[in-house]
Amino acid sequence: MSLPPGRSQILDNRIVTFDWEAEMPKTAFLFSGHMIDAPDRAQPRFPPRLESRVAAEITQKLDLFEPTAADVAIGSGACGSDILFGEAMVARSVPLRLHLPFDEPAFIENSVRFAGEEWVERYRRLAGNAVMLLAPDLLGPLQPGDDPYQRTNLWMLAEAQRLTDGPVVFLCVWDGQGGDGPGGTKHMVDAIRENGGKVEWIDISRL
Repeated sequence: MSLPPGRSQILDNRIVTFDWEAEMPKTAFLFSGHMIDAPDRAQPRFPPRLESRVAAEITQKLDLFEPTAADVAIGSGACGSDILFGEAMVARSVPLRLHLPFDEPAFIENSVRFAGEEWVERYRRLAGNAVMLLAPDLLGPLQPGDDPYQRTNLWMLAEAQRLTDGPVVFLCVWDGQGGDGPGGTKHMVDAIRENGGKVEWIDISRL
């Protein structure tokens, strides 16, 4: 998907502007994917036993595009596929930007800690190698009726489009279903397709 960048983006009916001070990245790699299953999840989706398989699939997909330090990676930091993607990009020295829908303590409690303290430690290591962008700080309070996860998905997509004159590569780990609530991976997939983008899809239901 290749869309023109812009120096500002209309989001939630407001103009949000961030400057990219260095040379613009050649390619923006945008990611969305499922969290690892909570221990009490009724219907398995991303059981812990699939972690190594998912990591290998992410690596295989990225190898097709050969990302480098001249590119940029955009995602979030939830336990599971977000962290696996981030770790893979950091290993390639690709600058990583993590977009969080809440302040960091709330995000860790909502999206990381339920999977265990090991994931919290991995999140903190990853965050130490990333630019952290918090929606409440940069986008302001959530507007009535808006969903924080949907807002963050659209924010990440807008940033990916803005940060490069080159292509936006969207990679997802997804089971092809609607998800547990608004603002999940399907929402991001739909947004990409509505923008005419191609989805590099790792179908976790087939692993």
